[in-house]
Amino acid sequence: MKFLDNIDLKNKKIVFRADLNIPVLNGKVADYSRIKSIVPSINQLLKNNNKVFILAHYGRPKGKINKKYSLKFLCNELAKILNKEKIHFIEAFEDTVINKKIDEMHQGDICLFENIRFNPEEETNDINFAKKLSLHFDYFINDAFSASHRNHSSIVGLPKFLPAAAGISFMNEIKNLDNFLNKAKKPNMAIIGGSKISTKIKVIYNLIDLFDTIIIGGAMANTFLLTSNVKIGKSLVEKDYLDIARDILEKAKLSNCEIILPIDVVCSTDIKNKENVRVCKIDDVFDNHMILDVGEKTTKLISEKILKSRSVLWNGPLGAFEYKPFDKSSIDIANIIYQYSKNLQIDTMAGGGDTIAAINLTKAQNAFNYLSNAGGAFLEWLEGNKSPGAIALEENNL
Repeated sequence: MKFLDNIDLKNKKIVFRADLNIPVLNGKVADYSRIKSIVPSINQLLKNNNKVFILAHYGRPKGKINKKYSLKFLCNELAKILNKEKIHFIEAFEDTVINKKIDEMHQGDICLFENIRFNPEEETNDINFAKKLSLHFDYFINDAFSASHRNHSSIVGLPKFLPAAAGISFMNEIKNLDNFLNKAKKPNMAIIGGSKISTKIKVIYNLIDLFDTIIIGGAMANTFLLTSNVKIGKSLVEKDYLDIARDILEKAKLSNCEIILPIDVVCSTDIKNKENVRVCKIDDVFDNHMILDVGEKTTKLISEKILKSRSVLWNGPLGAFEYKPFDKSSIDIANIIYQYSKNLQIDTMAGGGDTIAAINLTKAQNAFNYLSNAGGAFLEWLEGNKSPGAIALEENNL
């Protein structure tokens, strides 16, 4: 795989894949992380007088033009962050429109394409669409690791027709993930949360062979608890995955990987009911209650494990993070890492939207060696699989 850092691109026309699928609240950008992640690559390309054309998606317009998902509003945001007077914009993926814009732009200018998903050919990975688009450019840069788990035209199609390389953010993501999974300091531990075991099966199976301890929290822990006949009331559970949960626990024993499940929990009759919140031991959940967070004893146990570890990976909240007071354990864990990781020289890495949100709430970002903004692509790598976007770059030999 070629990296932007190692190639000399000057005075070229660059098509640049970014992930600008960012959270927007009341018409304003709520999180600039993904925009800021592309700045080093863009600046390097601009420094060498390249014309940069940014491809990105936003939302799920399902192959149709929908003003609700237009990327035009990001022109001003990009101009501010990249310190440019103007960001050009292309609404239609038509040859005459693209050629006119290329002639209009100066070397060192930036142009943002309209939402690539307005074209049905993007998500069907139409090879002719990619080929036709590629004819306008000299080089393809993929700096959208977080979108590279998709077999889409702008991810895997363009590298078939253009010389291609990974951007700086893409490269950093792979480097940090590989180092953390394959060269982590021991003893190491992983905290895996979230609502469904079904979305994390492959992740857990892969991590069993790599980590000394795995903490399982969130609603997915309920499925594991049920395998030991623990009464979990009316908690969310995936009964179809009980055999898989048993198999994971058995495999962990054979691999000398310690699996830690909640020993106490925070419950209520309903996720929005703050009046009937109850903390109890794991074997004392009421029949009409649901488990919505891990309790203080479990949080303390996790904290003690963190302080004894040299490396900590965190993916997924430990409770129903979106609803107070069921965010407490996730915030407490973020605070523990914030307070002790640097002094104890604990390597830390986290990924997943809710996990990053907990870290941001506690202003603990600087306590982590690396924070991944990639969702599905991050999970894919934790499963031990390379993303289609990474494979496309590796196979590029143009």
